Amino acid sequence: MKLHDVKGPWIGGAIQAPHSANRVTLISPVTEQRLATAPDCDAADVAAAVRAARDALPAWAGLPSADRSGFLSELAARLEAADDLAELVTAENGSPITRSRSSNGLVPVRTYRYNACLAADLVDDEVRDWQGQQTIVHGAPVSVVAAIVPWNAPQVLISNKLGPALAAGNTVVLKPSPETSLDAIRLAELIADSGFPPGVVNFVTGGRATGEALVAHPGVDLVSFTGSTTAGRSIAAQCGQFLRPVILELGGKSAAVILEDADLDVFRAQLIATCVPNTGQVCYSSTRLLAPRSRYEEVIEATGDVLATAPLGDPSDPATAFGPLVSEAQRARVEGYIASGVTDGARLVLGGGRPAGLPVGYYVEPTLFADVDNNLRIAQEEIFGPVLAVIPYKTEDEAVRIANTSAYGLSGSVFTSDIGHGTEIARRIDSGAVNINGYRAAPNAPVGGHKASGLGQEGGPEGLLAYRKQTSISLPMSAG
Repeated sequence: MKLHDVKGPWIGGAIQAPHSANRVTLISPVTEQRLATAPDCDAADVAAAVRAARDALPAWAGLPSADRSGFLSELAARLEAADDLAELVTAENGSPITRSRSSNGLVPVRTYRYNACLAADLVDDEVRDWQGQQTIVHGAPVSVVAAIVPWNAPQVLISNKLGPALAAGNTVVLKPSPETSLDAIRLAELIADSGFPPGVVNFVTGGRATGEALVAHPGVDLVSFTGSTTAGRSIAAQCGQFLRPVILELGGKSAAVILEDADLDVFRAQLIATCVPNTGQVCYSSTRLLAPRSRYEEVIEATGDVLATAPLGDPSDPATAFGPLVSEAQRARVEGYIASGVTDGARLVLGGGRPAGLPVGYYVEPTLFADVDNNLRIAQEEIFGPVLAVIPYKTEDEAVRIANTSAYGLSGSVFTSDIGHGTEIARRIDSGAVNINGYRAAPNAPVGGHKASGLGQEGGPEGLLAYRKQTSISLPMSAG
């Protein structure tokens, strides 16, 4: 695949000459060589994008919702037919191609189609009656949305914001992570090919300063951000100054509670997708494994077997389960956490270093720690790499307590042979989502972080309503 530099931001339906002369360089996590460059957009570029979104708003918001549904359906069809987006993302961030074809292809297609259905059924006015008093509850788009997404699964994260924002009648300025600028601009081309009016969706590439300029722009009416908790707190504080709504999907340190009756063959089959997907670079990863003391060593052995035999290497190979980390800085971060686990007294069962035979690329061996105290850094802080910590428990009450003893509350898992009982345990976990016997998500279900994992929800009708505002119009009481 031949990769090209991004010439400018996508504003008003086309690439524009950037105001900023600065550029960001994309580095291959496999070869450690330059892939391409993209503009490091400045405040003037951001202002142009916001202005284009504002200019496009009246016509887009004024369309019948069925028409907006049609545009989203066409985008889903174009994305489904595109054969290069997943490969682009894998080249940019090292995501194993089998996963990339799902998270940057199949799942976004499903998300756009679901939001097309929501748009088709959307009504602006609902009449409510209370003892003869009628009120029209009028819904309208929030207006201009700023969407900021990270690099780890860019297309699915974009679709989680773009789908409901557009269905609700908003226009959007989207800032991708600098590491995944190329697939973002490719998506912009697909949006244009789908017939969207110019300015409805705009893309500004760049680093932290670009995002800060977008969040600070007074022409933005809502910010939707996915990323680190630290950045999320800063964005929330900025939005608080404007009294502007904000949606935050942030970090996690989720727990997989393995009950005594769990089928370990099921656990093995679901381990990578649930606990270390995308080489552990996913916020919902269940990286704390809570194992009953009666089966503790059995769980450690089963986990070690999966990690030791899962193929690691070239992410473009469909057989690869673990690819490189996204950058040299991310590898250094993960290696620092591994060193802290050893220093703090956890038992290193597997991995912990760089894999033999892969001298180039930002690779780290899948790593397993046992005898982990839940208070250790490796059990409390988000590592964002292929590092698992096994923590023993005596009773189910203790397992729930350990699972909930975390600053985060994004996701979680329960493995059991008794689905009813597992569901009861799931209800006690303080988290925005809990999966029974393996990770899965449906577009019609809301997901939102508890505690330090975020504010607001994405997905389902709740996700669309987050991009709407309401006005109550009270009518005179009827005579008689």
